[in-house]
Amino acid sequence: MSSTDSITTQVFIGLGSNMKEPLAQLKGAVAALRSSPGIGNVVCSSVYQTTPMGPADQPDYINAAVQFDTTLSPIQLLDRTQLIENRAGRIRDRRWGPRSLDLDLLLYGQQIINSLRLTVPHSGIAERSFVLYPLADLAPCLSIPGKGKLSDLLDRCPQLGITRLQSSL
Repeated sequence: MSSTDSITTQVFIGLGSNMKEPLAQLKGAVAALRSSPGIGNVVCSSVYQTTPMGPADQPDYINAAVQFDTTLSPIQLLDRTQLIENRAGRIRDRRWGPRSLDLDLLLYGQQIINSLRLTVPHSGIAERSFVLYPLADLAPCLSIPGKGKLSDLLDRCPQLGITRLQSSL
């Protein structure tokens, strides 16, 4: 982003993969975000291995979160993340099934968005350890609109089925 960008919003995105070299998928997604116009100051959480939330007949996931500033609108950012997913071979054929890459827009500033295409904060943010623990790496004092303090959500979400693999991507 250039210094002439006037309005920026702090954003958090969750990353996940359990197919096609998951760690490489996440590294590629972070690189794609870092090189995207309208996105700057990308910081990545630790990387975690997590058990699948959906069907158990799939490999464990590799998860992380990123924080960055953007001048993109929420829908422009959604389009950008879906383009990155598609380029990574993402196929949407089974709910909570295996995937090469999943990028979820978790928070867009302090906005609450409920549209046909986008819900922010992400609908499952308060109950998912694979989202909350990476978020805590980035912003432990975060307050999630309509959900409360991240620290309180962590107290109610046990760290079961989640293992820190490395400190960052």
